[in-house]
Amino acid sequence: MKAEESVPLHTHSGGENLEVMREARHYNRYLTALVRKFGAGAATALDFGAGIGTFSGSLDLPPPRVHCVEPDENSRRRLAARGFATHRTIADVAPQCVDYAFSLNVLEHIEDDRQAIAELHRVLKPGGRLFIYVPAFMLLFTSMDRHVGHRRRYRLGRLNSLLTDGGFIVDRKGYADALGFFATLALRIIDKPEPAPLNRRAVAVYDRYLFPLSRLLSVVLRPLLGKNAWIVAHRSEKQ
Repeated sequence: MKAEESVPLHTHSGGENLEVMREARHYNRYLTALVRKFGAGAATALDFGAGIGTFSGSLDLPPPRVHCVEPDENSRRRLAARGFATHRTIADVAPQCVDYAFSLNVLEHIEDDRQAIAELHRVLKPGGRLFIYVPAFMLLFTSMDRHVGHRRRYRLGRLNSLLTDGGFIVDRKGYADALGFFATLALRIIDKPEPAPLNRRAVAVYDRYLFPLSRLLSVVLRPLLGKNAWIVAHRSEKQ
C-alpha cells in the first residue's frame, strides 16, 4: 500500500449517543485503563478515530506527542485546541512515527478494515504496539448498529486473522462486558427498524450498578463471549 492512499474513516452518525456514552464513567474509566496499560512506556501515540477526544489524553504524554486521526472538522478543532497533533486521515501521518496506536469502536465503521490495519502497521515503529476495541458478534447486530454506521461486529477469530494477515504479532485478546452481551441480545429480540436514542438514565444505571459486575463476570467468560472484543498486537522488530 502506498503511504498517500487514504483509508475512508467516516464520521460517526448518531453523535448524540457519543455524548451519552461520554457520561458512562465506569465504562470510560475501564477503557482508559486499557489504553494506558497497553501503551505503557510509549513516547508517542496515535488515536485512530479520535472523535471528540474521550481517550486521546489517556496517556501520560504531552498532547503534541499524540496524533489524533479524525475526519470530522469540528472534532479536529476541539482536539487541536487541546494541543493534539490532528490529521484528517491516517495517510497524512508519517511512516514509522509512533510507538503505540489505539482505536476504540472505530474499525467497525470502515468498509476496508484490512486497509486500515495496513495503515496502522505503516505508522508504527518496529516493535510498536497496537490496541483495538470493537463491538462483538454479528448475532448482536441491531438497528442501533446501522444508525451509528457500523458495517460489522467482530469475533476474536476474525480480529486475530485480520491482524496477523496485516503483519502483526498478536499478544493478547479477549471479549469484554459479558452482561452487555445478554442485554444486547435481549434488545436484539425486540429490535425495531428505527432505534430509539440511547436512554441517558438507563445508560447511567447500567454503568453504575451492572458494568462493575460485568467486568468480574468477564474474567471467566473472556475467551467465550462479550458485547465487545479487544486485541493487542505488535509490529515485529525486524520489519
